[in-house]
Amino acid sequence: MSPVARPETHPAPDPVLAAERAHLARAEECLALMREATTAVTDAGVDAWASERLGAARAERLRLLAADPGVPPFFGRTDGQGPAPETFHIGRRHVRDDAGDPVVIDWRAPMSRPFYQATPADPQGVARRRRFGFAEGELTGYEDERLDTGDAGPGEFLRAEIERPRSGPMRDIVATIQPDQDDIVRAPLAESICVQGAPGTGKTAVGLHRAAYLLYTHGGQLARTGVLVVGPNRAFLRYIEQVLPTLGEVDVAQSTVADLTARVPVRAVDGSAAGVLKGDVRMAEVLRRALWGEIRKPVDDVLVPLAGRRYRVTVERLKRYVDDLRRRARGSDDQQLLHYAAARERLAMLLAGDARRQKEEAGGSPTDAETRRAARSAEVRAFCDAVWPARDAAGLVAALLGDPALLARAARGVLDEEEQALLAWPAPPRSVRTAPWTAADAVLVDEAAGLLERTPGFGHVVVDEAQDLSPMQCRAVARRLAAGSLTVLGDLAQATSPWSAPDWEQTLSGLGRPGTVVRPLTRGYRVPAEVLDYANRLLPVIAPGLPAATAVRGEPGSLRVHPVTDLAGPLTGVVAELADQPGSVGVVCADDDVADVVALLVAAGLPAAALGDDGEPPARLAVVPATLAKGLEFDAVVVADPAAIVAAEPRGLHRLYVVLTRAVSTLVVLHRGDLPAELADVAG
Repeated sequence: MSPVARPETHPAPDPVLAAERAHLARAEECLALMREATTAVTDAGVDAWASERLGAARAERLRLLAADPGVPPFFGRTDGQGPAPETFHIGRRHVRDDAGDPVVIDWRAPMSRPFYQATPADPQGVARRRRFGFAEGELTGYEDERLDTGDAGPGEFLRAEIERPRSGPMRDIVATIQPDQDDIVRAPLAESICVQGAPGTGKTAVGLHRAAYLLYTHGGQLARTGVLVVGPNRAFLRYIEQVLPTLGEVDVAQSTVADLTARVPVRAVDGSAAGVLKGDVRMAEVLRRALWGEIRKPVDDVLVPLAGRRYRVTVERLKRYVDDLRRRARGSDDQQLLHYAAARERLAMLLAGDARRQKEEAGGSPTDAETRRAARSAEVRAFCDAVWPARDAAGLVAALLGDPALLARAARGVLDEEEQALLAWPAPPRSVRTAPWTAADAVLVDEAAGLLERTPGFGHVVVDEAQDLSPMQCRAVARRLAAGSLTVLGDLAQATSPWSAPDWEQTLSGLGRPGTVVRPLTRGYRVPAEVLDYANRLLPVIAPGLPAATAVRGEPGSLRVHPVTDLAGPLTGVVAELADQPGSVGVVCADDDVADVVALLVAAGLPAAALGDDGEPPARLAVVPATLAKGLEFDAVVVADPAAIVAAEPRGLHRLYVVLTRAVSTLVVLHRGDLPAELADVAG
């Protein structure tokens, strides 16, 4: 991009500003008329079902047209080239007048793309790009970039929008999407993408905007199959929950992996070694063996009742049916083609079909209903129970973890004796429901459920902070993907889990999309250069070879690093100073220190509250456990005792990198102990 253009801001009276305000008023009036027209539509259909569907469609339309007083109908404009240029105002949703002519173009429409992509070198038919300034829904100014004269660049309005304080949930970035981000947002539905995004590059926003773009472009297809957003924890999901509704998309499922796999009540915590092992991909093979090892060889003939007579199915044919089903359940490359429960039902139908053929050979004509009744007969059920027993997912995993002999058979050649001992429960539980289930166990139960029956899938899945997923968690997400596409978001430098890999290959393979193209985002738009450069000092240690992010803006004074002998006085003083300024404040500390920090700040008269992983929004002054900081951002961040954060977990330096990159305007580091050597020579 060319150097930053000086903003053309104009005090009233200004004919251009007056005309734009008139267009804003017209757009708001047209949007109100669109709502009125939708409200007037009756729900009367040809029958009750049709009426219900019409009512649902109207309610959906009204949600899409709902007015947001803080969000103006448009944020930008493009003027074409030539003597009679076309002008398009770009906004979050399409607005038309009563004649059907466009007043505002949806940002996702093809004709809106030049607003994001046009440059002086490639103007794409655009002579002028205009951005607007707003305050509380009122148009306050505008800024022009003349692409036809080469006078273009990210001006002061764009900078102000990027830097605007962000108290509360994450907002959309439709007014500030940059060309490298836009390329990812508008990627085709059939293309799976992995975004390696450094801090502040907007990878989460890009993933959410891609979901909104795909829903707009492929609404009919995705309305049937759905879109799923997977985040690392509930605090993160609460932070991003308003982005898609603001863009007009209200029917997107958002979940954590824990919620996706919540098939058993989690009431216990694994030791570190056991938790790591339960996330290992080898557990999938152990579970498969445990389930399919339940199948027994037939030992006798079966008499199948059909239409008043009994027909003998010989043990030889029964063995062939069972063996054929087992082979069909496993395709090439270890892909399951037939689920266990479906194969059990198929076995019952094979016995009934055998009896039907015998009757037809004798001149009879059994009906389909008679054949189905034969498959449900007591004789056939008893045979299936003995040979291909019905199983449930939780019961299978409970049996595996509670029976060392069963575990040894299923894990032979896969896990050694020491690993088997790590998995085994000390004593079998009284019941499946009262078992000491852990979060990792729940993922195993979900894996078992996927072996038993097909898991419903989505047409597109967005996975954020994917660098921390275990191989078994990746499989849980992949089961929800079905034949759809994937947007993987993450940063290898922020990988803090024991399964974290040096590259994306393992994760993408686990998600069922090996070979997915990795697209880097390295331009930091939100984190100031001073803060980002400070955190980047850790990269040679935590992610050697990973390109460092570069910030597009600098903020002198945005970084302060202070050694302290006692945390209490300096912490309360710094937090009080930052709390007097606009925007959100996050005080990040080791998890074990959260309660003490909250008590310290409250005692000093500051309205601090701890952020929990319960889906509740953070307070404006939030004390944040370091393990929940990932994906969040605050206008000002205070890192209290970074040495304690590093010491709290094996990948503590990676966690510190995450913590140091949460600030949008100001980062203050207060350290009692020694800083990592890479950071030790910075103070101020």
